[in-house]
Amino acid sequence: MARTPVWKSIAIALTDDIGQHRYQTGDKLPSEAQLASRFGVNRHTVRRALAEMAEEGLLHARRGAGVFVASRPTDYPIGKRVRFHQNLGRLGRTPAKKILSMETRAAGPREGEALDLDPGALVHVYDGLSLADDQPIALFQSVFPAERFPDLPAALTETRSVTAALSRCGIEDYTRVQTRITAKLATATQALHLQISEGSPILRTTGVNADPDGVPVEFGRTWFAGDRVTLTVGEDGDLG
Repeated sequence: MARTPVWKSIAIALTDDIGQHRYQTGDKLPSEAQLASRFGVNRHTVRRALAEMAEEGLLHARRGAGVFVASRPTDYPIGKRVRFHQNLGRLGRTPAKKILSMETRAAGPREGEALDLDPGALVHVYDGLSLADDQPIALFQSVFPAERFPDLPAALTETRSVTAALSRCGIEDYTRVQTRITAKLATATQALHLQISEGSPILRTTGVNADPDGVPVEFGRTWFAGDRVTLTVGEDGDLG
């Protein structure tokens, strides 16, 4: 009878460990050396087992940090009104945002066109990291017309929420009027922030939000970790 390859047996054993909750979502696995000692094999054999599990979506490696148990992808609705915090809250996940930078500068051509601004108009640019249960799931950049919302940076810094910050500036409702989704590969910087490997698949969305009168209030780009988020299309979701 054909024997199961040793590396496959290791993958089966570790998969069972995860299934029995010996390792929880987000837990770091023992090092290759420790696993090699546990199973009485060389590190190359362990490495092949871990690679197989990673291909199946059970594990993910963080450069310089180790190998971790992957979480199940989070469904993220795309539509008109449901916001980031609402999207994750409905799924029982804890949402959070980290500010990476906040600046006011002249709008680029694409930003100016999306926000219907005159050439040279100033915009507020909010770069950040979105997290679910303390795990990074997306990088984002939100661009707003500075003349209309002079106090927006302070509101964003305090609330970490686009919806709450716009509300403070008099925008009680806004809807997504356009969304584009493109598959990309993570750059070194994106991979560092998202704790994934450089070249890993990511999903980039580009969208425009407008107030009830149809005037654009936000031009946004978001880069989602491909193995942590499933984008779903419906009428009640939004990426804002």
